[in-house]
Amino acid sequence: MSQVEARSDWRWLKSDRYINREYSWLQFDQRVLEEAENVRNPLLERLKFLAIFESNLDEFFMVRVSGLIEQVESGVAEKTPDGLTPSEQLEMILETALPMRRRAAKIWSELLLPELSREGIQLLSVADLDKSQVARLEERFRQEIFPVCTPLILHPAPSVPFISNRSLNLAVELVESSSSTRLARVKVPTVLKRLVPVRTGAHDYVLMEDVIRQNLRYLFPGVDIAGSHRFRVLRDADIEIRELEAADLVSTVEETIRMRRFGAPVALETNPDLPKHVRETLLGCLDLDLADVYEVEGLLGLDVMWELAAIDRPDLRYPPYHPLVLEGFHDSENIFETVADRDVMVHHPFDSFAPVQSFVASAHTDPHVIGIKQTLYRVGSESPIVESLLDAAEDGKQVAVMVELKARFDESNNLVWAKALERAGAHVSYGFREVKTHCKLCLIVRREPDGIKAYAHIGTGNYNPITARLYTDLALFTCDPDVTQDISELFNFLTGFSRQSDYRKLLVAPHNLREGIIERIVREAENKKRTNVGRIIFKLNSLVDPEVIDALYDASEAGVEIDLIVRGICCLRPGVPGLSENIRVRSIVGRFLEHSRVFWFENSGEPEAFIGSADLMRRNLDRRVEVLAPVEDARLVRHLREVVLQSYLDDNLQTWIEFADGTYERLCPDDTSPFEAQQALMSRSSLRLLMGNA
Repeated sequence: MSQVEARSDWRWLKSDRYINREYSWLQFDQRVLEEAENVRNPLLERLKFLAIFESNLDEFFMVRVSGLIEQVESGVAEKTPDGLTPSEQLEMILETALPMRRRAAKIWSELLLPELSREGIQLLSVADLDKSQVARLEERFRQEIFPVCTPLILHPAPSVPFISNRSLNLAVELVESSSSTRLARVKVPTVLKRLVPVRTGAHDYVLMEDVIRQNLRYLFPGVDIAGSHRFRVLRDADIEIRELEAADLVSTVEETIRMRRFGAPVALETNPDLPKHVRETLLGCLDLDLADVYEVEGLLGLDVMWELAAIDRPDLRYPPYHPLVLEGFHDSENIFETVADRDVMVHHPFDSFAPVQSFVASAHTDPHVIGIKQTLYRVGSESPIVESLLDAAEDGKQVAVMVELKARFDESNNLVWAKALERAGAHVSYGFREVKTHCKLCLIVRREPDGIKAYAHIGTGNYNPITARLYTDLALFTCDPDVTQDISELFNFLTGFSRQSDYRKLLVAPHNLREGIIERIVREAENKKRTNVGRIIFKLNSLVDPEVIDALYDASEAGVEIDLIVRGICCLRPGVPGLSENIRVRSIVGRFLEHSRVFWFENSGEPEAFIGSADLMRRNLDRRVEVLAPVEDARLVRHLREVVLQSYLDDNLQTWIEFADGTYERLCPDDTSPFEAQQALMSRSSLRLLMGNA
């Protein structure tokens, strides 16, 4: 019996061709959760995976579930390509997500908490403390916590006070008389650490909410307290920016940031012991139904794992890794000399991000640079990249920056930087009202002895030094005149008024990127029929677009061997006889977040490769400005195939294989040949560093 037949009773599999996007996303978060359970990971790193799991799940509800709820309430019944209606997708999500969150609670209470205790890190309850420790906590509460606590009456009250998104709260039952009670809310303050130390010099802690519960009498003096109960609220955070109706995009984004706090509630998370009458009161205050309640045993708010993971115990973390700085890339002058001689590729975090910062900084430090153009999507609250752009603008250099204000959850940072750049004299553009600018481009223009020359950096990741240490990303440095001219003209499209849609070498969404990828998939199928040679390898974050998926199916039926390394969402069904039996899908979840995008085609023995910002999703191909750049240096193409992609294809420790029903199983290596791609790439970079970049 085939895997497809063995799993064909999966009740949400309505399409012969596609997996539901939301289900596939939940499967990805399940793989993240598995890393919290994976004993090969150091203990404190496992806590991080648990925090990432909940953060992912929260965002999923805040963005995806809220959108589905809105569709259902608006009467939308249109099916997605996989055959599910919005109401069916909501049912599937509720059926899938709650067991995952309950499993996370079990991993914490049954695995991680005991292991922490064995390592001398204890999370205690107030009942575990002696009288002197309780007294010290009480004094700490009165001195530090009490001033930032604000009790609010929820019910009965003239109006329901706002309960903020993702906040941890206590619902406090107050007794007025034998027949009358009130319900108050106390938010656990986020301005203080949630871990309250019990003893100096030890890793013994009590959660702040437990300290508050122990001292509620100070918040409600003279009132009988019948009980207190933890709860969290998730709200709609996908507030639509109505660009077409806005005369001023900047003011619209500012309003959107304010509005996000007040999005409609989508879920209530509680412990199972929450009394029924308290639950009903909270549901009434939040205008939610019983189906919107998530009951989870134990700890609520797994973001406290970040605090625990920051404890000073390096022996319980990954060993430190020092990325390689490529030879000839130690400063901007060396960078330009090296790139003028040959294209250079860097692979973060195995290669240092410092050359990228030096490249941008050259706009200020290099007297030969006369101009710089750059896109900014997510740069963070502190950005050496933007500081360099500010310095260059203040020097009087020609600085043009395309700042994407609509980068979800980064709008505030981007708005601050955009205003600072404008004040410094840079030319700042905010792109298009209808689409987001997601491409990662930097163009440096220099005056050299033989004339004006342009140098480009094209990346798969953001210009953010923090994520460059945490995400795997590729970038290409080149002075190829066709590529730099394409980028220059693309900036004219981004910052000015241009209807250009044809480019010499770049594939650009929403113009020709989908068509360019599909043309090459079709070409590979034709080559297979003609020469019996056909091979495709894609590495990306998400594969959703039906047109690309259908082209891959056709190529598979033609006999093309296809390997897809897809970190997250994959709506393609691999291994289906007569449809996709030559397609294999794998996902890698490890120490670093896999973020690079590579598109590799055998092309009858003359391999063609692209890297860039685009995932194969409708939003990326139709509603974003994305760029894929060709990698044309034969050495770099070979490096991509034989080192980068092959490492991921050989991985058998962090790899999950997708089945035709959208479920995944982790590969289990035999004892003689374990191989981990990220570790191998770190080791390879370290070896190159020791050998002088040989």
